[in-house]
Amino acid sequence: MSTINIKRVKANEIELKDRLVSIQRVAKVTKGGRTFSFSAIVVVGDENGVVGYGLGKAKEVTEAIAKGIDDAKKNLVKVPIINATIPHEQIGKFSGGFVFLKPASNGTGVIAGGAMRAVLESAGIHNVLAKSKGSSNPHNVVKATISALSQLRDAYTVAHNRGVSLSKVFNG
Repeated sequence: MSTINIKRVKANEIELKDRLVSIQRVAKVTKGGRTFSFSAIVVVGDENGVVGYGLGKAKEVTEAIAKGIDDAKKNLVKVPIINATIPHEQIGKFSGGFVFLKPASNGTGVIAGGAMRAVLESAGIHNVLAKSKGSSNPHNVVKATISALSQLRDAYTVAHNRGVSLSKVFNG
């Protein structure tokens, strides 16, 4: 597998939009009864190649979402986008979640479900075919999708890493 090229991005330099992927009420059973709290998975992105995810936990829903947004702003990565799609096919994996991303022609739209759709739209990818295999747990699907996106490389990066011209990459 190729090496992961994670390009970190500063959150204060760009305008980010957030999307709530999943919110869950969790209970801790104690001697005095059940104590309820909330966990929220949030995806942020500028819809122009920058995306990140975060998890927030708190006693109230709004606090959990706010903590998730703050956490997501600390974990931003840059994604190569060419003609509103991804440069090549990619498989992402995290724990039991597997995702498959495939570039699509213009006008196709985002063919993905649930948690993957939120990540891809936040990244600014408008045409992609995606399939989630394995776990449907939103935590694993979001992390596997971010993993797949962070492994993508555009032709310029490949040419630079190999030390050859751009035409050599395409023509062999």
